Amino acid sequence: MIWQGSAGSWYLIPAEPVGIVHFLGGAFVGTAPQLTYKWLLEQLADAGYAVITTPFTNSFDHLAIARQVLNRFENILERLQNSQQLAYLPVYGVGHSMGCKIHLLINSLFNVKRAGNILMSYNNFPVKRSVPFLDQVDSIPFLEKLDLNKSIDNFEFTPSPAETNEIITTSYQTRRNLLIQFENDTIDQTTDLAPILLGRFPNMVVSRKIAGNHLTPLGQEIDWQMGEGFSPLDAIGQWVKQGLSKDLQTLKNEICFWLNPADYVVKK
Repeated sequence: MIWQGSAGSWYLIPAEPVGIVHFLGGAFVGTAPQLTYKWLLEQLADAGYAVITTPFTNSFDHLAIARQVLNRFENILERLQNSQQLAYLPVYGVGHSMGCKIHLLINSLFNVKRAGNILMSYNNFPVKRSVPFLDQVDSIPFLEKLDLNKSIDNFEFTPSPAETNEIITTSYQTRRNLLIQFENDTIDQTTDLAPILLGRFPNMVVSRKIAGNHLTPLGQEIDWQMGEGFSPLDAIGQWVKQGLSKDLQTLKNEICFWLNPADYVVKK
């Protein structure tokens, strides 16, 4: 399988896909998810899911991002279906960090049909917490038009954290959800999101806490090539590879099992 790009989106299609994953990454790293989340996304494709990932540039207007992301996703999906590169299959949203918020807004404010959503390391912090040194930063593209002499208190995301919670509480449409937390993630707000979703769809929300941290989904498995003889350096390389790979493998297993429990048990 080879990554292909079209109209700002990237996609990876296995020979006989069983579903479609729409992936959205976190702030800033979400501008090139086919690279920053390469290992995880390719594992999902290997499991039989067509992956479409929509890069986005961060801004304070998260609603505008959600609208733009959805339009680009639906355009590329329609093109792939019309060209018969991709069949009409169930669509699952998968998001990490800010990507979770964008999926939540899309599934609350627009008429979309999702078989389920997987939300990893959700956070919904205000600007003051998300960009604590805003008045000292002048190199981030979406800050260029702002008067950085103003107080950080004059800026907030649209919708704000409180408004986002209200939107989800009243309008979120997707019944089946997997929420993933990492044990060493200090900026995760999944515990705030879980009761909101459970309030809308009792017994349809699964929460998992696994080893790792906020950056675990960005990890790449190390391909350590041993020499002709197994040296002490090879032993260290294998140890490092196993340590870094373990959290990634656990994450992949949780996602694939939730997507298709019966099929994944057989494949394992």
